[in-house]
Amino acid sequence: MNIKVLHLDSNHPLLWVQLEAGGFINEADYTSAKAEVEAKMVGYNGIVIRSRFKIDRAFIDSAPNLKFIARVGAGLESIDTAYAESRGIHLIAAPEGNRNAVGEQALGMLLSLFNNLNTADREVRNGQWVREANRGHELDGKTVGIIGYGNMGKSFAKKLQGFDVDVICYDIKPGVGDDNARQVSLEELQQKADVISLHTPWTPETDKMVNEAFISAFAKPFWIINTARGNSLVTAHLVAALQSGKVLGAALDVLEYEKSSFEQLFTGTDMPEAFRYLLTANNVLLTPHIAGWTFESHERLAQVIADKIKAVYGKKI
Repeated sequence: MNIKVLHLDSNHPLLWVQLEAGGFINEADYTSAKAEVEAKMVGYNGIVIRSRFKIDRAFIDSAPNLKFIARVGAGLESIDTAYAESRGIHLIAAPEGNRNAVGEQALGMLLSLFNNLNTADREVRNGQWVREANRGHELDGKTVGIIGYGNMGKSFAKKLQGFDVDVICYDIKPGVGDDNARQVSLEELQQKADVISLHTPWTPETDKMVNEAFISAFAKPFWIINTARGNSLVTAHLVAALQSGKVLGAALDVLEYEKSSFEQLFTGTDMPEAFRYLLTANNVLLTPHIAGWTFESHERLAQVIADKIKAVYGKKI
């Protein structure tokens, strides 16, 4: 049986090459509108996608011969997973592929935030030599709380082992703690944490999770890092907490304003007031959803997807 795969986003070339060597038939369509792709899906057994558009019920219905959907990334929130599974479609993701990159960026963002590196760099470039206002904080002695202790959270915890910090974690799954982080209740984390780092998928439970009530429940002012999903945090509530001093600083690689494709943020004059504040705040660090976006993870993600597809379907060719 020849398994025909449609690639809807470009990825590292090794994915294409290894599938081809394994006997799969590769075809690509990086530009057609969603409706145009649906019109030809009857001819394909698998798709490979990053985040170009949502794989919803209508798309799945257009593909009666679809055996698998492979997303070259960590999450599957852009796919109607329940409906796909009800149709017997195998879902493949690659959280192993960029977990190291996410862990490294979370640590880098935290250290930059603590030491005002971006602000200080900008000031020196503008001819300013400001020392006292850029006095930093040390990570040693702090308690770091990780919310979501899967691939990404575990990677960040591992990076913290070179520091004299207490690392605690909260996850809805029991028994996920390890030598790098002690699992606690959310209430204990909110009592003890000086820093929180989000590593949760986007689900109905995590949507707008970090809101006014969530922030108020913390016993101490804290720093926050979000390299997970922008929709998990209410930006307006974060801004209010930054203004009040409840949140000491924020490092955000993701924003609730992102488009599903991750390719564009704002057009024209539609910029929210809360985001305008983030752009001018010296205790806020922003990056464009690149925590898992390294040269190494680009290749590793493709390799993980290739391996998983071949493991299930290679022997059926």
